Amino acid sequence: MASEDIYQEFIIELWKHPRNLRRIKGADKDAEIYNSACGDRIHLFLKIEKGFVEDASFEGIGCAISQASASLFTGFLKGKKASELVKISAEEVLSLIKIDLSKNPTRMRCALLPYEAMKKALSKQ
Repeated sequence: MASEDIYQEFIIELWKHPRNLRRIKGADKDAEIYNSACGDRIHLFLKIEKGFVEDASFEGIGCAISQASASLFTGFLKGKKASELVKISAEEVLSLIKIDLSKNPTRMRCALLPYEAMKKALSKQ
């Protein structure tokens, strides 16, 4: 079995059993993004303590790519310096998925929903 096939199975597993799927009560930052093209929705929550992301989670519905991306991205955010979050690039988020989505802009948009939610959350006062 090719490594991409194994990773695609991992994406399906994250969709069925997502990590960090919960609301953080008292989140310091949160935002919701909706993809009208496909109906996917991600609501991202961040708890920031002493300048670092203490906890990150999400609620949402959608395809395997958006849900797996949110699972992976929230794990990626934990422990990061809050002031550095604005420096995270879309490419870093896409690398978490480990599947080439460059030829599928619709799926790329799904994978970037949690990233877009983070940017929206950080832009709120």
